[in-house]
Amino acid sequence: MAIADDHPTSRLLLACPDRPGLIAAVSGFLAQASLNIVDADQHSSHEGRFFMRMAFEPAPEAERAGLYRRFREEIAEPFEMEHRFAESDERKRVAVMVSREDHCLSDLLWRWRSGGLGAEIVCVISNHPDHAEQVESVGLPFHHVPVDPEDRAGAELRVLELLGEGVDLLVLARYMQILSGDFLRRLEAPAINIHHSFLPAFVGADPYARAHERGVKLIGATAHYVTEDLDAGPIIDQDVTRVSHRDETEDLMRIGRDIERLVLARAVKAHIDDRVLLDGARTIVF
Repeated sequence: MAIADDHPTSRLLLACPDRPGLIAAVSGFLAQASLNIVDADQHSSHEGRFFMRMAFEPAPEAERAGLYRRFREEIAEPFEMEHRFAESDERKRVAVMVSREDHCLSDLLWRWRSGGLGAEIVCVISNHPDHAEQVESVGLPFHHVPVDPEDRAGAELRVLELLGEGVDLLVLARYMQILSGDFLRRLEAPAINIHHSFLPAFVGADPYARAHERGVKLIGATAHYVTEDLDAGPIIDQDVTRVSHRDETEDLMRIGRDIERLVLARAVKAHIDDRVLLDGARTIVF
């Protein structure tokens, strides 16, 4: 059932040990509260874990705290559930970090301006000044924070200061600097990164040139949550496309940029719409 974007819903995401009666318990609780379920999806893993995302017509705002407390006491605790509620009309605050390449940034700005992102971009931060005019022309704050290799901690502190009251999500739209574990902890919000994912993989400088030299036939992109382990966080979205000997290095770069912006947009949208649950080092994406 498709739900119109202007129709508010409450969202419930949960994970727990798999056992009979879980769906009945949750749906029965909402039915007793006279709340209509408008969308539901679930998955049981081979490891015996149960995951579910349910969207339902929201209770009156004044009643939500009591309803969610009763759910915790009557359903979540007895079934050992990790769970959270989210409201579709509470728009998430998103910050974007970018370096010189702007294809992912431009795509996110277009989606935000067209109303398709479902969140508010609050600022753009870059270690280069290149995109100031583009960002400020759409009415968003642009902050240039250069990164001194001898004082990366200072640059990270400045970014945290600029984020001020905090954000719900940080998007690394081709931000070509490594963020420290201390920064990620102090950020207190998830971060999503995008990078190419060649098959076979090429790391280091000029990956497209090296891929062309080796005659790569598949190129792609991976969007993942950021952790202290470089490019090893839980994967949210991926895609690949075929290329051939007819594609020169510049063609591979163009194709790669197209895949990157689409994969990043899908991953960001999935997170904003509360469709991602973590299962250890992997994700469940509804």
